[in-house]
Amino acid sequence: MAMPLRQSIKVATYLFEQKLRKRDKFPLIVELEPLYACNLKCEGCGKIQHPAGVLKQRMPVAQAVGAVLESGAPMVSIAGGEPLMHPKIDEIVRQLVARKKYVFLCTNAMLLRKKMDKFKPSPYFAFAVHIDGLRERHDESVAKEGVFDEAVEAIKEAKRRGFRVTTNSTFFNTDTPQTIIEVLNFLNDDLKVDEMMISPAYAYEKAPDQEHFLGVEQTRELFKKAFSGGNRRRWRLNHSPLFLDFLEGKVDFPCTAWAIPNYSLFGWQKPCYLMSDGYVTTYRELIEDTDWDAYGRGKDPRCANCMAHCGYEPTAVLATMGSLKESLRAARETVSGNRG
Repeated sequence: MAMPLRQSIKVATYLFEQKLRKRDKFPLIVELEPLYACNLKCEGCGKIQHPAGVLKQRMPVAQAVGAVLESGAPMVSIAGGEPLMHPKIDEIVRQLVARKKYVFLCTNAMLLRKKMDKFKPSPYFAFAVHIDGLRERHDESVAKEGVFDEAVEAIKEAKRRGFRVTTNSTFFNTDTPQTIIEVLNFLNDDLKVDEMMISPAYAYEKAPDQEHFLGVEQTRELFKKAFSGGNRRRWRLNHSPLFLDFLEGKVDFPCTAWAIPNYSLFGWQKPCYLMSDGYVTTYRELIEDTDWDAYGRGKDPRCANCMAHCGYEPTAVLATMGSLKESLRAARETVSGNRG
C-alpha cells in the first residue's frame, strides 16, 4: 500500500477515535459530486444520462464544503461528471485542504493542463486521473481518440510541477491479466504515478454498456493471475492488503457502503454512488434511515456481482484495524511503499 505515511497515520488515528467513541458507522472518505456534466461519454458511466437541466447545475462551494464537514470524514474524493468543468472547483479544493482534509480530484485529464494553474501542490491534495488501459483500450472505453495521450501529458506536467498524481483504473470482462499488467506497469514504472487504485467494473444500471461487467468469479481469477509473479508487491497500489486479498478471492467480506457515502446535487445518496434508492438532506439521515443490512452480495440481487472498492475497501480497512497481525502487515507495506 503506497498511501503516504502522514495520511496513513491520520486515518489510523481517526479510526481509533471512532472506536473510542463506540461509533459503529462512520465515513472514511466522502464521494463528492458537485456536478454531473462531463466532456466525455464513457461506456461504463451513467452520470451524463441525467436531464439537460440537471447537467447544467453546479453545486455552490459552501454546500460542497459543508457536506464534507458535516460527515467528519478525513478524506474526500471529488468526482462527477468532470470536476474541472466546475467554475469554482479550485475554491472547493482550497477550502477542504485548508481544513486538512485529504482531497483527491478525479479527472479524465482533458482539461487538466488548462486548469492546473488554479491549484497548488500540497501533501493534502492529489489529482486522480482515470486510466482504463493503454492508448487503444483507454480511448475505446471513453469513446474518443486522443484522450489517453492527453492524460499522459497532463500527468507528466502535474508531476513536473510537484503535484501528487494518482490513477484510478476500472477493468471489465474484456480485460485479461496481461492488459492489466501492461497498464499498471506503464503507470507504475514509466509514468511513476504516486499510487494507483483499481476496481472491477460494477453493473451500474444507467451505464450505456451493460454487456462487459465482471462477475465475482471472473474478478477473482483475473486479479489472481494479474497479481502473480510479484506484481502485487511491486506496484504502488493504493489499497489495503486485505482488499487485494479480497480481489483475489483469498478472503470474503460484507459490504460497508456506509463508510464511503456519496453527496451530490440531489443530496446524500442511498445506499452508495453506484445505486440510487433515494436521497436525504443530512448525513445523519443517511446513516439512520438507510437499511444497511439489506444491501450486499446475497442480500440485494443488484449487488450480486459487485466487488467495487466503495463497498469492500472500507470493510478491509476495518478488518485490518481489528487485527494486530493485519495492522503490522499493512504498516510494513506502507513503509515499503514510501521507500520505493
